[in-house]
Amino acid sequence: MSSITSGNVEQYSDSQKLAARARLHSEYTIAEMDWFPWVAKQLPLNAEASILDIGCGPGWFWAAAANEVPKNLELTLSDLSPGMVQEAVERCQPLPFASVTGRQANATDLPFEDGAFDAVIAMHMLYHLPDPSKGLAEIYRVLKPGGFLAVTTNGAGNRRELYALTTVFGSEPLDPAGAAFGYDAAEGAMQAQFGNVSMSQHPARMQVTEPDDVFLALTSYPPGDRADEAQLAAFRDAIAEAFQAGNGVLEVGKESGLFISRKAA
Repeated sequence: MSSITSGNVEQYSDSQKLAARARLHSEYTIAEMDWFPWVAKQLPLNAEASILDIGCGPGWFWAAAANEVPKNLELTLSDLSPGMVQEAVERCQPLPFASVTGRQANATDLPFEDGAFDAVIAMHMLYHLPDPSKGLAEIYRVLKPGGFLAVTTNGAGNRRELYALTTVFGSEPLDPAGAAFGYDAAEGAMQAQFGNVSMSQHPARMQVTEPDDVFLALTSYPPGDRADEAQLAAFRDAIAEAFQAGNGVLEVGKESGLFISRKAA
């Protein structure tokens, strides 16, 4: 699937298309702890730390994690999309942070001083870069000595049962994010830049009970959002068959991981 990693300007001008995919996660994931709070609890943050969130999207992570992180954080929200930055800032300013600022920024050319931040967060975004290693080099530059980078991404086997349905569009039955910058790529690139990396996988799975939510999520980005009527009809048929085989429930495995590297002090 040449996919979620392309057409970023159209995809992420605002959060509408992202919300269709997020709904699938929020409504049907089964886990002891939700994804955002789980990530927040893994972050080795100190009180009053300065944080740069690259590819912040609409700020959903910080809204969900505000009670799980130390108080008085100085939060800088950056994204290539000015619409996302505005939405994120508006969402996060009422939260209990010491400061919240927004900045439109390209991850491969960050408009920040060397050693400006105690931590950088890059959640499910490095696969959007043509060369993630350039983004990692910029992140390394803006981190203070001893600071850390937290990256999230998916494994290639993530939600395999869902992506098997997209073969009607001519796609590979793979998570596009995991295929573009999955576990092995993340570990290798971060190890190469930082010399260290640790990984944890969120224990979770999905039980999807509404076929329309599958359709809306997987037609919210290419190639599904550009499919013709015949392909869309075939896609609906494939979804219906999968739900029928599962007696109205589609069981889906998940592979979402957190990688942390630290810059030498």
